[in-house]
Amino acid sequence: MKKTSVINPGMKMAEVVHIDYTLLPVINRFGISLGFGDETIEQICRMYHINMDFFLEILNTFHDPDYFPEENLKKYPIGLLIDYLKKTHSYYLEVKVPELEKLITGMIDDPKQERQKHKLMNEFFAHYKKELTDHILREEDKVYPYILDLEKTVKEKNCSDEMKKRLNRYSIDHFPDEHDDVEEKLLDLKNIIIKYLPPPIDANRCNAILYMLFELEKDLNDHARIEDTIMVPMVADLEKQYEKMIKA
Repeated sequence: MKKTSVINPGMKMAEVVHIDYTLLPVINRFGISLGFGDETIEQICRMYHINMDFFLEILNTFHDPDYFPEENLKKYPIGLLIDYLKKTHSYYLEVKVPELEKLITGMIDDPKQERQKHKLMNEFFAHYKKELTDHILREEDKVYPYILDLEKTVKEKNCSDEMKKRLNRYSIDHFPDEHDDVEEKLLDLKNIIIKYLPPPIDANRCNAILYMLFELEKDLNDHARIEDTIMVPMVADLEKQYEKMIKA
């Protein structure tokens, strides 16, 4: 049975952070900065001009794995969902990846470490970074514009030849398979640290890297779950509507 939401409009934003500090990056993605004072979620959303209901659904989804309001999320404009997903991408590329890169590079620069194996980990991370970056750019340059244009086309009932060509070249049915390589490479990177690195002199650094990788993995999984379970069905429905328009 799906749990009811824990985080509600009347809660103070500061209280939310005390309940679950891992929500801080999610809160920041909506453009909300620290210094909440005693303002409630409702007050802060009004202050930042944020759709409060959407904000609460996302917070509760990340806070509780058993809470996933699939039907509720499908009620929001797809542009609102894509804007959030793009902000999540920025968080990965501008915050999490540079943090990890700095820690891993620091291991290689430490003359006390076994340099060859740590160099191998750095190279593997570089491959992972490229894979993740390429995946994100593919979504932002190809998938998201396609979705927004499709939504506009259906809304305006405009069956352009260009959209017909794009629909022939790409369908949202292919989208879920595109996560696999990124997830597998992250698992491989974790296993290098857990299984194959020599006993580290700086165990704290290794633990910090591993902890950040697990955090990134959880965030990526939640991100993919929202895309696959919410975005993909919404787009599939738009594609069906468009095909009916063509045949009419």
